[in-house]
Parts: sequence; structure tokens; C-alpha cells
Amino acid sequence: MADESTQPHPLDRLWSFANVSVNYLDWSNGTEDRTASNAAKSDFMFLEIEGGAGFSWGEFYGFFDFENPTNDQFDESSGGKDNFRTAGKVTSHIYLGDSPLSIYAHLYDFRDYGYNSREQDQILGLGYRTTFDNGLWFKPFIGAARVQSNSYTGMNGYMAGWVAGYDFTALNQNFSVTNWHEQTFGRDDEYLEQNYVGDTAGSVGTNGALSLWWHPSDLITTGIQYRYSDNKLGTPNDYQNAMIYSVKLNLL
Repeated sequence: MADESTQPHPLDRLWSFANVSVNYLDWSNGTEDRTASNAAKSDFMFLEIEGGAGFSWGEFYGFFDFENPTNDQFDESSGGKDNFRTAGKVTSHIYLGDSPLSIYAHLYDFRDYGYNSREQDQILGLGYRTTFDNGLWFKPFIGAARVQSNSYTGMNGYMAGWVAGYDFTALNQNFSVTNWHEQTFGRDDEYLEQNYVGDTAGSVGTNGALSLWWHPSDLITTGIQYRYSDNKLGTPNDYQNAMIYSVKLNLL
């Protein structure tokens, strides 16, 4: 019989990380022009708390953002474009035995306090986890979507997507590339009419970011992200893109 003292405890972490960061999101001029009359976009600073942990039976990731943290709930000087807002996400993979498959769950919550508006996306489905021989890791998922918002609450089609990353060394420095991507489809007609500004959005929405990170030390990470979306973020039928500049303080 195996010695129970040598067996892993369910709460023993196999890996974990945590950080706090300062970030600046700079929308492209084209995005600001295209969205001027439909959920207008404005550059903003945000503070983020981020972390994750893995266990023998599953893994978790989450972040929480404070957008325009020094502004009033309704920012009169910008006509509401620079209101104080919050956004947070929690994702999880609960492993299905020793297979690469998992039960995937995902909750995203956004609130604009100046307009007293909110939207929470809830996803439940299947995930997959793999790491290739070259070190690239890839975690796709697909699931049914439900939304809670001021104007519509109910089932809202499906979401498929992935997170992926690759670590590498160049010029004796440590770098990594990461990508998160979400594709929503089959969304409810009432949601598409009620939750977008100026027009009814198409049923397919795209959301994501491609990032390059530099790790000059264990304590500091800095990076740039290309943020992209289409038929999302309150703007119908228009592509939106931005650059995000980030400096992270790594706590774990």
C-alpha cells in the first residue's frame, strides 16, 4: 500500500502566478472615427489584478480591471467616454481524468458605472489542452453562451476560442508570445438589437488580443498587445483595434 503522506493533496498547486499591472489602451484613429456615433471609444488607462493556478484535477485563471480609476463614475469632460468602469473574467478547466479534455467554464463581467450598464457573459462547454514539442501550448474551447444585461437576459448562442502561448529567448533575454481569441456565433436577435448602439449587430462577433511580452527579471514583465474586435464592445458591424502598453509587477 502506498504511503498516504506521499500522495498529492488535492489543494497542492502544481503551478501558480499573480501580478498587478498598469496598462494604457490606445485605440486606433480609425476605430475612434468608426465608433464616434455608436459606442464611441476613447483611450484609457487601467489597473489590473491577474492570476492563475493549476492543480492535479483542474486549473483556473482570472483578472479584474479598473478602467479610468481616477475618474468620476460619469466623466462629464468626455461626454461619458471616460467613465469609471470595471471588467473581470474567470475561466476554468476541470480535467476529465487523464485525457486532454476538460469541462470548461468562463464568466466575464463588465460594468459602466456612469451609464449604470452591465453585461455578464457565462460560458459552459468543453475544453482541450495540449503542449507541442516546440513548447507552444494551446487550449481551445467551445460552449453554450448565456448573457445577463440591462436589456436582455437569456441564452445567447455559442462561443468558441482559445488561449495560446510560446516562450522563447532572443539576445539573451526572455520573451513570450500569447494570444486569446473568442468567436461568438448564433447570438439571439433581441440581444443583437438591444445591446448595441445605433444599429443591430451581426450574429457573429470576434474578440481577442495578440501580445508580445518581455521578461527582464522575475519581478517585472512588460509588453505590447494588439487588441482587436468586430461586432463586439457595443459597436455593431465595425472593426475595432487598439494597442495596449503594459508593465506588470509579478507577485508569484
